[in-house]
Amino acid sequence: MTETEPRAWVRLPSGRRLDLLAPTPFDWTDDDLAVGLSRTFRWGGHSIWPGLPLSVAQHSLAVLERARRARPLNAGQQLRELLHDADEGLINFDCISPLKPFLGPAFASLQARLTGVVALRYRLPAWTPDEKHAHKQADIAAAASEAVHVAGWTRAEVRETLGIRSVPEDEDVLARLFGEEAWRPWPPEQAASRFSAELARLQAVASVE
Repeated sequence: MTETEPRAWVRLPSGRRLDLLAPTPFDWTDDDLAVGLSRTFRWGGHSIWPGLPLSVAQHSLAVLERARRARPLNAGQQLRELLHDADEGLINFDCISPLKPFLGPAFASLQARLTGVVALRYRLPAWTPDEKHAHKQADIAAAASEAVHVAGWTRAEVRETLGIRSVPEDEDVLARLFGEEAWRPWPPEQAASRFSAELARLQAVASVE
């Protein structure tokens, strides 16, 4: 027997294969990513909506819309917001934040590698400190609101138990855009379609900016 490099293959819907331990920017299609994010669920897959967990795809669109409302963004910056959790769609795992330290540096390195190839694939601009801070505000605001309206935590628990300092909001920033019931999680096929459409639109705009 000969020793070989460790591999962690994932076969994607397109038929392409992604080695999670040695990813390249060419290992997935945009539709593969959209499907992966639509089938990766936040809050451990738990939801007060029967049979409808919240996908990372829907969350990503909500963070993008919040960021757009907060400040002007060019297409590259909008892509960066939309793809801020793209690594989770490739791993098919959204780890709740308090658990990440227990998974150790190997998991953090895996996330970093995937995030890096996503940035290369979509030519994402690097974050400035101010931009990163503004992004985190949008991301945390989305999380606080999801905690109440999707996961079922009380407003007091969001602050005291989860330690999220952002105030949960009643407005669902996506409801009016898509004509949906506020805070209702979308079925995976719908989330994938909407994420894919926005990804394609932003790439087209970025290519001519």
